[in-house]
Amino acid sequence: MAVGKARSKRSTSGSYTSTVTTVVFVALCVLGLWMLTSNSIISPQTTARTSTTSSFSASGERHLSKPSDRRDPPVYEDTEGDLPDDAIKSDETKPLQATNDEDDKSQEDKLKSEETPNVEAGEENNEKQEPEQETSGDNKNEEENATVVEENPPEIQRKESAEEEEKQKEYETQASEESALTQNQLAQGIAEKNSEAEETQQTKDEESNVNQGVDENKSEEKNGLEAEVEKREAESQENSQESQNQITEEDQQQRLQQQQQQEHQQKQEQENSDTRSDETLQESSQPEIQEVTSHETQQNEEPQQSQLASQDQESSQTTDEKKAQIENKKTQSESNQQQRNSNEEAKQETTTQDKAPSSSSTISFQSGESSGIPIESKESKKSWSTQADQSENQKERRKDGPDGTIYGYTWQLCNETAGPDYIPCLDNEKAIMTLHGRKHYEHRERHCPEEPPACLVPLPEMYKSPVEWPQSRDKIWYHNVPHTLLAEVKGHQNWVKVTGEFLTFPGGGTQFIHGAMHYIDFIEKAVPDIAWGKRTRVILDVGCGVASFGGYLFERDVLTMSFAPKDEHEAQVQFALERGIPAISAVMGSQRLPFPSRVFDVVHCARCRVPWHVEGGTLLLELNRVLRPGGYFVWSATPVYQKLKEDVEIWKEMSALTMSMCWELVSINRDKLNSVGAAIYRKPTSNVCYDQRKHKRPPMCKTDDDPNAAWYVPLQACMHRAPVDGAERGTRWPEEWPRRLQVSPYWLNKAQMGIYGRPAPDDFASDYEHWKRVVNKSYLNGLGISWSNVRNVMDMRAVYGGFAAALKDLKVWVLNVVNIDSPDTLPIIYERGLFGIYHDWCESFSTYPRTYDLLHADHLFSKLKKRCKIAPLMAEIDRIVRPGGKLIVRDESSAIGEVENLLKSLHWEVHLAFSKDQEGILSAQKSYWRPDIHVASS
Repeated sequence: MAVGKARSKRSTSGSYTSTVTTVVFVALCVLGLWMLTSNSIISPQTTARTSTTSSFSASGERHLSKPSDRRDPPVYEDTEGDLPDDAIKSDETKPLQATNDEDDKSQEDKLKSEETPNVEAGEENNEKQEPEQETSGDNKNEEENATVVEENPPEIQRKESAEEEEKQKEYETQASEESALTQNQLAQGIAEKNSEAEETQQTKDEESNVNQGVDENKSEEKNGLEAEVEKREAESQENSQESQNQITEEDQQQRLQQQQQQEHQQKQEQENSDTRSDETLQESSQPEIQEVTSHETQQNEEPQQSQLASQDQESSQTTDEKKAQIENKKTQSESNQQQRNSNEEAKQETTTQDKAPSSSSTISFQSGESSGIPIESKESKKSWSTQADQSENQKERRKDGPDGTIYGYTWQLCNETAGPDYIPCLDNEKAIMTLHGRKHYEHRERHCPEEPPACLVPLPEMYKSPVEWPQSRDKIWYHNVPHTLLAEVKGHQNWVKVTGEFLTFPGGGTQFIHGAMHYIDFIEKAVPDIAWGKRTRVILDVGCGVASFGGYLFERDVLTMSFAPKDEHEAQVQFALERGIPAISAVMGSQRLPFPSRVFDVVHCARCRVPWHVEGGTLLLELNRVLRPGGYFVWSATPVYQKLKEDVEIWKEMSALTMSMCWELVSINRDKLNSVGAAIYRKPTSNVCYDQRKHKRPPMCKTDDDPNAAWYVPLQACMHRAPVDGAERGTRWPEEWPRRLQVSPYWLNKAQMGIYGRPAPDDFASDYEHWKRVVNKSYLNGLGISWSNVRNVMDMRAVYGGFAAALKDLKVWVLNVVNIDSPDTLPIIYERGLFGIYHDWCESFSTYPRTYDLLHADHLFSKLKKRCKIAPLMAEIDRIVRPGGKLIVRDESSAIGEVENLLKSLHWEVHLAFSKDQEGILSAQKSYWRPDIHVASS
């Protein structure tokens, strides 16, 4: 531009004629010299390409022409959020430049052979140059020059081709030199070089429009100008070569990183497309999160759209804005690269799995207000009672826990006489010693420590991974439950035998020595209306022994809640659970069983050693409470078929009691194979018999006595009236299995608000669909769990039993736990053919150590830590779960973090811990680790 300014001054001095004459003379000399020496001819097509690759806007800025059939794949950064426009644009131009550099390098040999200039690189640099010094007249001349180049005759084209060839070489060298310069230096250098090119081009235009008569005396001036240009070109080439050598290695590394990033993004997009099918069903449900985070797909689409828009907008920005972009680009690129690297490291840490689910496996995760598991409605709590409300005599043993997370917790082994079989609430020797009597088996009931223990139970020596189901029904490892007393005293009844390194179970019992299946068929033949697996789905087995009766009822599609006390029949419930048969440690004592009223289809007692007839029939009346109206009580005991004096007396008393309770004796049959008999009674479905009794013994319970209250509630020798309202639970028998699993109970009406705020039947259906989707799309394939190793499952905080229902087709059983401070939905769970129990997780559970393969906790910890400490609960989970067993937690992010830290301190392997929008999911596996230090003796 300096030459242009000098020439402008000469024009104002009146020497225009002299200048024109000189220029024309020089042009003729150069033309003659070129015709004598030039042998190269550039085709018109090349020149035309040069002239058409650039365009000018009305403001004088040059735009880069982009091919319409190709989009450069962007390298996505994290979501920009509310960043300014210039910061966003600087991120987007970076991948475009990198892609153009790769294209230029790959076509370099071809361009050299065709002697075509690197126009794209020159134009991309021209896009950044400063336009403030260019006038509208200069723009007009540039446009005219582009037209004149095509319209010149071949003679003129030959002349211009030589100079254009040199200028193209200059642009080619400048492109590589400029990539090594800083952005500010680059803009300044481009402006200077382009100004020279523009003056040369203007000179050529003027040459073509003047007369051919010139003075030969001016030839030396032109020769001097050309020499100066050649000198500058030589210097430019030297500088370009040096800078090119310096940046070659750096460019290669940069391009390699960008290529890896592009491949990584394409892989994520493919994975994310597979996970979109796990959509939410409910209107108030929350979006599901995948293990390979599906929200990144949405983030990736936004930069694509913003990139195109920002590229169009960039062409109309001023030079000052572009300089700001250059500086912002560097800062933003560095910060985004650091953030991306840290995010990748974090993902790698939290997604490692020993079972190694594939990278495409997904985790359906719902969180917050619109997740597949919706937020529980505060208003719905007014419509639902809890066990804490129902049980007035609930025992208060809870203390508030700390708000902070426990890091580096030091664990010790429990120092208890029970050793590896320690059950804190049943082995509390200190509390048992203070009891005033044991007549009602108070010493077999729950007596939990005031401070829940936070110690770990040791493993038996030579413990092994349990035998898988169904082989486990017939044999277990001896060293896992190393007790032989039952084999010694009950071996002849085919309870259990010692066979090498196994304990084997022939399938017998006291009343069915020749096998449980024959005995099961015997009962159904006696009363066909029982219809195992259809009308009868959920039963209660009292005094279950090793639970062979319940174990074989699985073949009839029947769920059996087996229970027996922890007594001299050593480890009978532990045997059952080790075999893969559901059972709990409980006793018919002085308190109600932890079940709702009117939920069991059948109650069974085979030589269960319970004195049903004593104290006004208090214990039998407890069975009456939990038995469904129209349900059956199967009593297989010696008073039914033996004629010993004691048996005859018991039979008389039982007959009188059952008659006064309005139970109908349906059948008394004898099993010839096993030489036993069974009496089968039916509970009434109306109050007619109750009202017609002459002697009101046992009495009817008071109207304010809640039959569903079952948490630490003392037994009462009374009966509750049968429901008569057609919309009340218990007036109709449930649908046959398996239909009852899917349909909403008839007594849930739309006027009642469900747990999640919808009408109760809709809430029920939505919950079921949600858990089917989560289990099928996530739990079965996305957590690396080998379900062939899973048999005993517990849902630690069940609502409608949707999680258990979704696992129906697997060879597992699920114990649904309804917390005492949660809405009392346990009757719904039983109504659909599942089973469960009331419990307070501030206390220990009534089961032996190492008895469950998988625990599932949905929003348990965040609610529980308001009432009690989390560390003792984690010790309880560690006690219940077998080595190699799993824990799945879905909860608030803060609770997930606290649980994760405690699990790591317990040496569990955390396979997945992921959070988004204050909600998270965690999957972990228990190891065989045990501490070496024992708790000091008190």
